[in-house]
Amino acid sequence: MEDSTTAAFIGSSYVYIVDDEESVREAISFLLTSAGYQARCFSSAAEFMAARALLRPGAVLLDLRMPETDGLGVIAQSPEEVRSLYPMIMMTGEGDLATAVDAMKMGAEDFLEKPFDAEALIKSLNQALSKVDAFVKREENRRQLRITIDRLTPRERDVLGLLVNGMSNKHAALELGISFRTVEMHRARMFQRLGVKTLADAVKLAMQAGVDLWLPA
Repeated sequence: MEDSTTAAFIGSSYVYIVDDEESVREAISFLLTSAGYQARCFSSAAEFMAARALLRPGAVLLDLRMPETDGLGVIAQSPEEVRSLYPMIMMTGEGDLATAVDAMKMGAEDFLEKPFDAEALIKSLNQALSKVDAFVKREENRRQLRITIDRLTPRERDVLGLLVNGMSNKHAALELGISFRTVEMHRARMFQRLGVKTLADAVKLAMQAGVDLWLPA
């Protein structure tokens, strides 16, 4: 979802209940709403996945056994970034323990064996939601750092790439066909735009932003 990884969603209390049994959905929804969560129910995996792109980040209570697409199918169709925004807690019945373990190996956050008590449910949800918040914060920080890096001019990016790859100011000047003094000028302006004082700080910022440090063509 395009705008999900923003600071506005930090402190998520959204929980999505995916179960084909109406009585189960209603019971869990009542419990969670009473506890202060914002719960929304889905009667099938397909219904949930069709709506997911429009949902705010939150934990997913996912029944393991459902008609057509089951819980394992949902995980299999959910890339790592999706699972970070929507960590999935499997709800399993008696005899499903081995399959639940397989689900965790595939990327499920946790599993709860039915019938589970409210304390176990709340504990698992809080752990999952804390990871959602941490992921959202990291992505927002990365987005802000990328905005900062995007303020560099093309020549400043060239200078950064060459210096990061071990070139001195003198060799960078030769590589770019400009003067040593011009390289120093670009370097100083690049540091100013990035809000750093050393090349090491500039490298760290670029790495945190997930930006590749390239050499000019």
